[in-house]
Amino acid sequence: MGLSNVHGVPGKLRRSGDPQILDGRAIGAALREEVAAEIAGRVAMGAAPPGLATILVGDDPASRVYVGSKHRACGEVGIESFDERLPVDVSGEELEATIRRLNEDDRVDGILLQLPLPHGLDSARYVGLIDPAKDVDGLTSANVGNLWQGRPGLSPCTPRGVIEILDSSGVEIEGRKAVIVGRSPLVGKPLAAMLLARNATVTVCHSRTVDLQGACRGADILIAAAGVPMMLGRDHVKPGATVIDVGINRTEDGLVGDVDFDSAVSVAGAITPVPGGVGPMTIACLLANTVQAAGARRYL
Repeated sequence: MGLSNVHGVPGKLRRSGDPQILDGRAIGAALREEVAAEIAGRVAMGAAPPGLATILVGDDPASRVYVGSKHRACGEVGIESFDERLPVDVSGEELEATIRRLNEDDRVDGILLQLPLPHGLDSARYVGLIDPAKDVDGLTSANVGNLWQGRPGLSPCTPRGVIEILDSSGVEIEGRKAVIVGRSPLVGKPLAAMLLARNATVTVCHSRTVDLQGACRGADILIAAAGVPMMLGRDHVKPGATVIDVGINRTEDGLVGDVDFDSAVSVAGAITPVPGGVGPMTIACLLANTVQAAGARRYL
């Protein structure tokens, strides 16, 4: 058999007919380079760098790691970052005051409220206080509405990352059957809107779906975003389909996705690994969203 390049992995080869491994690390790194170049160009012309503020309530170890990685990424591309830390017993009034202060701060182009919030604080309420123009997570009602109506706005980072992977890997979206397993407001629902906007025929499956395997096997593009370790295997995958695994699950055997990779890879035409697939795209798209927000607010 002939040999062809693996997209995004220079120098590596695969046999034609083998699945394409979609390398989110390489695609994310390329997007970060684009973001850094755009920021450098704007700063060289006298513009202030974009600013991203994170709000972390409490001391959850995983959340601390996530926030820290976002600040490091900001520093690497030239985004000024603002780190707001609030105690676990913060009052709702103080949290609201922090969000409103950042809304009014002209140095801040993007605001990210790290979720989940401690018990007793309604995430939807406090996300809803963020200025939609600074909502780099794309979770306010205004940005959700813009997304579904096809209007300009900021879109959620992980779904945007999925679209970036598909586009960068040359996967055709228009006219294809896309099946999303998972209907969360963070991934499944916004991703459905994005794929519809690109003229895919979209099915969203969930815990009440009858014949999940049959629904999945009809997909040209199968996206697993249910948060259930290795719930989809080769019997769920149409031969030659593109499989995007959004799941990141910690198990005794390490990180695994919602797809049983070793099983699905034998029939997929292209597939993302875990780790190294969608994960690296989320922060890269957060950086891109911050530059987009700055552009809309200050540079246009």
